[in-house]
Amino acid sequence: MSGWDEGAIYYSDQAQSLGGDSGDPGSNAAAATRHSALQKFKEFIRSFETQKNVFSYRESLLHNPKYLLVDIEDLDAFDADLVAKLRNSPADYLPLFENAAGQVLANLKTKVPGNEGQLEERVPEDVQILLTSKEDPASMRRLGAQCISKLVKVAGITIAASRVKAKATYVIVMCKNCKNVQRVPCRPGLGGAIVPRSCNHIPQPGEEPCPLDPWVVVPDKSKYVDQQTLKLQENPEDVPTGELPRNILLSVDRHLVQTIVPGTRLTIMGIYSIYQASNSSTSHKGAVAVRQPYIRVVGIEEANDANSRGPASFTQEEIEEFKKFAAEPDVYTSICSKIAPSIFGHDDVKKAVACLMFGGSRKNLPDGVKLRGDINVLLLGDPSTAKSQFLKFVEKTAPIAVYTSGKGSSAAGLTASVIRDSSSREFYLEGGAMVLADGGVVCIDEFDKMRSEDRVAIHEAMEQQTISIAKAGITTVLNSRTSVLAAANPPSGRYDDLKTAQDNIDLQTTILSRFDLIFIVKDIRMYSQDKIIASHIIKVHASAGAALGDNRVVSKEENWLKRYIQYCRTECHPRLSEPASKKLQDNYVKIRQDMRQQANETGEAAAIPITVRQLEAIVRLSEALAKMKLCHVATEDNVKEAIRLFTVSTMDAAKSGINQQVNLTAEMANEIKQAETQIRRRVGIGNHISERKLIDELTRMGMNESIVRRALIIMHQRDEVEYKRERRLILRKA
Repeated sequence: MSGWDEGAIYYSDQAQSLGGDSGDPGSNAAAATRHSALQKFKEFIRSFETQKNVFSYRESLLHNPKYLLVDIEDLDAFDADLVAKLRNSPADYLPLFENAAGQVLANLKTKVPGNEGQLEERVPEDVQILLTSKEDPASMRRLGAQCISKLVKVAGITIAASRVKAKATYVIVMCKNCKNVQRVPCRPGLGGAIVPRSCNHIPQPGEEPCPLDPWVVVPDKSKYVDQQTLKLQENPEDVPTGELPRNILLSVDRHLVQTIVPGTRLTIMGIYSIYQASNSSTSHKGAVAVRQPYIRVVGIEEANDANSRGPASFTQEEIEEFKKFAAEPDVYTSICSKIAPSIFGHDDVKKAVACLMFGGSRKNLPDGVKLRGDINVLLLGDPSTAKSQFLKFVEKTAPIAVYTSGKGSSAAGLTASVIRDSSSREFYLEGGAMVLADGGVVCIDEFDKMRSEDRVAIHEAMEQQTISIAKAGITTVLNSRTSVLAAANPPSGRYDDLKTAQDNIDLQTTILSRFDLIFIVKDIRMYSQDKIIASHIIKVHASAGAALGDNRVVSKEENWLKRYIQYCRTECHPRLSEPASKKLQDNYVKIRQDMRQQANETGEAAAIPITVRQLEAIVRLSEALAKMKLCHVATEDNVKEAIRLFTVSTMDAAKSGINQQVNLTAEMANEIKQAETQIRRRVGIGNHISERKLIDELTRMGMNESIVRRALIIMHQRDEVEYKRERRLILRKA
């Protein structure tokens, strides 16, 4: 109490002291309960044992003095009264708990010699208490006024994380007039400090009194902790039909800062609190009593065990199980059987998808060039051939995956967008799908429906695996080491065997050569196969209800595959062996020779080019096949299987469709000639006619429809006719 014996007035400021008037017996009782609570907390940390003589909290506090994870169930077993207090007024009892932990830690450690040489207790350190509990999380929509300053548990997805700020725990203020110093505690969370209006210095006679509001904050002497705000949004499955998902503000401090990346699923324990929003809308400016809710986090659990981000930790049993699995002879087939088991057939597509999820190995060359190790696959074909189901399966199974659809995604949404922060008015980058899936898979559905300028944005991400940005004064390069799994339909909706491969695959060569494997998935009508597929689908539908019982087993299977993929990706980076690379070289040269020969015969280039990229693709596939077996060298067998996969997919696609050298019989050639003359008669030069109408008229004359179509294709290649309006109109050129 400065200024006690300076002036002529003697007073004591008991009324302003924190505990209210000390004459009041109630405050004494409150202090006593707080003290007993502190003692109980200390007792709990010191002497709670899970089994006989296993003091888990004491041990963990010694191993990790920064924070202590406390399970509310344990506290409940120790003293139920404490838990009730902690739940009802966490803001009062948590600091006590942390205080107790700090004191216990100081007692557990050895004493240190003091100034005078005798041993002293250590100064209690700050320990952060993190709570966890096994209760069910409440819904965000249920949180209301009755929950304020109580402990709540909420689940959701983080959608944004702010920068880390420094938050003062107490502020040192100094009086401008008399240089008197006072320490003002700050409320935790998003609250501020309440600075007193007047200085309590008593002026000497002849000294001018201190004015109102004389305080200046001294920032250097104040004490700070880290603080960060997150936005938590409801889990999509919890949102009622037809409503938008709600979100709520979270504030995390000290050791929880920067542990969470946007996109993670969380369950949090926290104190539901309120704050005065500074930038609230003008209508609420005058309303002093209206506050915004937020949650002060006191404990975080991440939802899935196979959490995608941070370094994955595997238990010893898991690693042994993985190694045992990898040593079996038929690893490859059993992994492929685990991929999309509800889809019938498509074995090669499943094998390709397996390779895509395991991925090859990235190589950084000494001169700074990076070679990608991710495999890109394109599925092209008829509707209802389970393309999107593959994509959905990969999204669930790959450790990191993002699913987007072609029409709904723009270039900025795939790569990165520059956004202006509402509060600080400065620009910051927000990563799009390709950046969020760094180290995983991007599934793009309806790839052909994307606008071509948006498709160009993917080029760089697919080959160089970076995304460069120069917008709004931000010039930077982001990593996007992702595999791309794309599904597309041919331009006419179905795969048309009468057209050439180029017309069916309506994508540019630049993007096609970036795909390692291109599968043409056709819906073939075959009696035997249709019968098997029908029975398979009906079985899936019929047994769907029964499978709910052993639902646990299925999710464990999925999770197991996810963990295995993750383990293989972190542990194993295979390289090609000598004989394998020799074999690959010979094969590549041979393929190029065949292609050149084919081009010489037909007089035109293939629809899908075979370039050095395709050679690298086979290398990556071989590495992925070796990785499945946790083998560090890719052998000749791997190369053989990789070449087979490449041949059935990309090479097959390059040769598909009709070639000009279809073995025409003489009469067919004659009929085609007749059809051409009829078409020329019907359509004058410079006129156009509907394709449907033309074909109808000619078939009425007794011609075969496929012959007419073939004649049109041949005329189109000679550049006599041109297609307009999505191939509906035919325009005859000079």
